[in-house]
Amino acid sequence: MTYFDQNVYFVLKQIPPGMISTYGAIANMAGFPGYARHVGKLLSNLPEHSTLPWFRVLNSKGKISLKGADLERQKRCLEQDGVEVSPIGQVNLKKYLWRPEG
Repeated sequence: MTYFDQNVYFVLKQIPPGMISTYGAIANMAGFPGYARHVGKLLSNLPEHSTLPWFRVLNSKGKISLKGADLERQKRCLEQDGVEVSPIGQVNLKKYLWRPEG
């Protein structure tokens, strides 16, 4: 596991239930500004039964980036987590965006 991976996973684990973050925000908090796509790639390679809350990470517009069955799976996970998701996979960032203190 790389330093990048460790930092991203550390930040990811801190997103509380019922909140979301963005790929770019995770990259910034992990110390890698501008690496949003790398965060997305890393999360897309997690094993299917990973306990990391990958589903709490969306694009900068608050939308699920996945398509088809994967979009539905992430939508279901978010809804079970208490996050309202529109039929097209949109989340209200003002309401659900996690802003860690400090």
